[in-house]
Amino acid sequence: MVSADFSVHTGAVFTEAIGNDRLDRLSDYPFTRLANLLAPITPRANVSPIVLTVGEPQHTPPAIIDETLRANTAGWGKYPPVGGTPEFRAAAGDWLTRRYALPAGLFHADSSVLPLSGTREALFMLALLAVPSQKAGRQPAVLMPNPFYAPYEGAAVMAGAEPVFLSGTRETGFLPDLDALTPELLERTALFYLCTPANPQGVAASAAYLAKAIGLARQYGFVLAIDECYAEIWLDRPPVGALQVAAGLHHDGKQNGDPWANLMIFHSLSKRSSAAGLRSGFVAGDPALIGRFSRLRSYGCAGMPLPILAASTALWRDEAHVEENRTAYRAKFAAAEAELGGRYGYYRPDGGFFLWLEVGDGEEATRRLWAEGAVRVLPGAYLARSNPGEPNPGAAFIRVALVQDTDTVAQACASIVRILG
Repeated sequence: MVSADFSVHTGAVFTEAIGNDRLDRLSDYPFTRLANLLAPITPRANVSPIVLTVGEPQHTPPAIIDETLRANTAGWGKYPPVGGTPEFRAAAGDWLTRRYALPAGLFHADSSVLPLSGTREALFMLALLAVPSQKAGRQPAVLMPNPFYAPYEGAAVMAGAEPVFLSGTRETGFLPDLDALTPELLERTALFYLCTPANPQGVAASAAYLAKAIGLARQYGFVLAIDECYAEIWLDRPPVGALQVAAGLHHDGKQNGDPWANLMIFHSLSKRSSAAGLRSGFVAGDPALIGRFSRLRSYGCAGMPLPILAASTALWRDEAHVEENRTAYRAKFAAAEAELGGRYGYYRPDGGFFLWLEVGDGEEATRRLWAEGAVRVLPGAYLARSNPGEPNPGAAFIRVALVQDTDTVAQACASIVRILG
């Protein structure tokens, strides 16, 4: 018979043995925090809830998805290669070349594109590739915008790096201030995540800004991961891309060597094609990094199924549905702008589908909107962290995802004005 003392002791040892204490350093995921915040609140019974929290497009996915899946059912019976198909890589490469006006022959998709089952897993896994045990004799740093996409922080912590939160405020143009980065920090930087257009602020980095970031990555030897997943939802003009800037630097002779050195650029069909459930994207950039990333993913990830690769190939070759998508989002922003009337620091974003509204206290505003109007938004503080001596840069904001139909967006924005004043 096993004694109770022995059972308790071995249970504790077993728990310790399987636990990774790095996980305990992470805060709860933003939507877990939101659920806990609103759990005690019952909204008015006579109001239908409007959920504007998750950036999940609600547009009908293009018919080309079903058509292509049905035509490629034989592929479900085969293990897919991690590197995808030549057709997928060619479609992604051709799209990048068209979209960013890359010089003919400069971009080689077979060595510089890797398909992804959604970009979140790859953004997370990238830290396992990029973060060494030490950098410049110290703990490596992973830089990220603040507010940020939660997997950036999770990746940094689980890779053993120090996450460094670079606040993007109204004063910095809602992007990290690159001029404030010290040589001491840059020397131990292993990875820098940058999202453009930014989530949640919708600001797109300029060509000059991206050129500076690329220069720093090459000068200090770190990986620059550019998350461009919102780049195809824009209102007035297409945002400049990192590959576009890198090609210009190479052409002008301002950067020597491989034009894509140190760069990993992420794109997704989730927003561009309203196909979040397809879990399809790709990473493009430095061929040496792509090769190493492919090797890493061979150990930890399944390849994208062949029918999904075929559907994704078709989507990257079609632009008509993307323009329809943009037209629908422009209508939503017009409806929101008409209702908000410039309140809460409203500005017209460069891209994406979020409103970043300054309401004084984001948590309190979120509670009131749910209780009084059944409008569910996300407190900005849940997307950001406080730095020593600084307030949380998201504390005064709420993020509103304009993913519902235009009438519902207008109704929700009218409720925000009515409730918050």
